[in-house]
Amino acid sequence: MLTVTEVEKIILDLIKPIKDKEFVSLLDATNRILAENISSVLDFPYWDNSAMDGYAVKYTDVSIATENNPVSLKIVEEIPAGYCPQKTIAQGETARIFTGGMLPQGADTIVIQENTKREGDKVLVFVSPPTQNFVRHKGSFYRAGDTLLSAGIKINPPEMAILATAQCINIHVVRSPIVAILSTGDELITPDKELKLGQIIDSNQYLLASFIQQNGGIPLPLGIIPDDETALENAISQALEKADWVISTGGVSVGEYDYVDKVLSKLGGEIKVQSVKMKPGKPLTVATFGDKLYFGIPGNPVSTMVTCWRLLKTALEKLSGKTNYSFPSIVRGITRNYLRSDGMRETYLWGNVNLIDGYYQFTIADGSHSSGNLVNLQGVNGLGIIPIGTNLIEIGDDVKILLVN
Repeated sequence: MLTVTEVEKIILDLIKPIKDKEFVSLLDATNRILAENISSVLDFPYWDNSAMDGYAVKYTDVSIATENNPVSLKIVEEIPAGYCPQKTIAQGETARIFTGGMLPQGADTIVIQENTKREGDKVLVFVSPPTQNFVRHKGSFYRAGDTLLSAGIKINPPEMAILATAQCINIHVVRSPIVAILSTGDELITPDKELKLGQIIDSNQYLLASFIQQNGGIPLPLGIIPDDETALENAISQALEKADWVISTGGVSVGEYDYVDKVLSKLGGEIKVQSVKMKPGKPLTVATFGDKLYFGIPGNPVSTMVTCWRLLKTALEKLSGKTNYSFPSIVRGITRNYLRSDGMRETYLWGNVNLIDGYYQFTIADGSHSSGNLVNLQGVNGLGIIPIGTNLIEIGDDVKILLVN
C-alpha cells in the first residue's frame, strides 16, 4: 500500500498533457487552456491618456502653483473618453479631460479636478503636481510584439479581458480532455427509477460529471455496469476508445464481485497502483493503456469526492495542458474539534475553514463521517488531515487543512 504522496507522484509522472488544438471564438474560451502564445500589434495603453478627471497641462505652467498663489490657465478644449483632441496645448492653456481621455499634444501632466476651481473659460490650479502626474503613457503596460499571454495558461476573466483588448476574437485552445465515467454494481439504479429494497441510487455519475466539468474536462457518463465480468470488459474497452481517461467507481475492493483489476489486466492494462494509505479512499486502482489512464476508485461517494479533491484535480489540470497546474492547496491552521483516527492511514475529515484573525480555523462537519454519508459534504470547503501515526489532534492544536471548493 503506497502513501498519498507516492501515489500523487506516480499519477503525475504518468500523465502526458493533451497537445491537440481547437479554434474557438473568444466567448467560448472561458476556462479553456491557451494553446499558443498571444502577442498584439497594439501597445497598451494604445496612447497617452488620463488616469483621472481633471485638466491636461504643461508641467512648467503649474510647477509653482500654490493655494495662496494659484495659476490661471485658459481652457481651450474638453476631452471625454473616446474623443480625439483637436487642439495643441500652448503655454498658459489647458484642456478639461476625463478619465481615459487621450492626452492632447503639448500637455504632459494631469491636475486632478479636486485641486482646481473653474471660472468660466479659465481654471485656477492650487497645487503643483508631480511632473507627468496621472498620465498613463502609451506602451507602459505592454509593448507591441512582446508575448502578452503564454501558452498553457487557463483563460479566466482577466485573460478574457486581455484577449478582447488585443482584438483576439478567435483563438487556439487545447482540446478539452474527455473523461468516461462508469459506475459498477448490481445494486445501483439511476435516479429516475423506483428504489427497491437493497438498492442504491447512483450519485457518483453526477458527482464525477460535475467535478470533471468544473475542472475543464468533458464528462462522458456511460451509465451503470452490472457485476458481470464480460459486461465490465466490454464497457471499459468501449470507454477507452472514446475517452482520454476512464474513471470507474466501485468494484476495486476485494469482494467476490469486484472484477476491475482482473478485467484491466485482461485488456492489456498495466496496473501502477492498487491501494493507497488514505482514509477514505484506500481501494484505488491506477492503470495505463498507452497514454490513456484508468482510475478505479471506491464506490462510496465520500471516498469518490475525497479522491477527486486530493489526487485527481491536479492530474486533470496537467492532462488539460495547463503548464502552471496547481497542487492541492494545503495550509496550516488550528482545529476547533477533536480529530480522531486509527493512525494507520492518512485520514481526511471534512468540514469548514474560516480565516479568523489571520489563522485558518477548521470545524468538522456535523454528523457521521462514514464514507457513505454524502449528506454532510454539502458546503464543505476544507479537509482536516490527520497524518499516519497520529490518533488524536486536540482542540486548538495545529492541523493541516486541504482547501477545496
